[in-house]
Amino acid sequence: MATKEEIEEITEETETQQIDSKYRLIILAAKRSKQLQRGAHPRIDIDTLKHKNTRVALEEVMRGRVKFTVKNADGDESE
Repeated sequence: MATKEEIEEITEETETQQIDSKYRLIILAAKRSKQLQRGAHPRIDIDTLKHKNTRVALEEVMRGRVKFTVKNADGDESE
């Protein structure tokens, strides 16, 4: 599991990918991890025997391989 310092560092590195907070990063990684647990294939080249789904998902999000949209309070979506 990533430590608080690692999460903050990752958030700073990925701000160009519209991940504006560590909370959004964690939510995206958690949802992707659930997909991986249900049988989805990793979108990055990583040894899945050495790394758990949560780490694979976090790496995917950090590398911009997970697409997402953000819904505003008005219901409008932005990428």
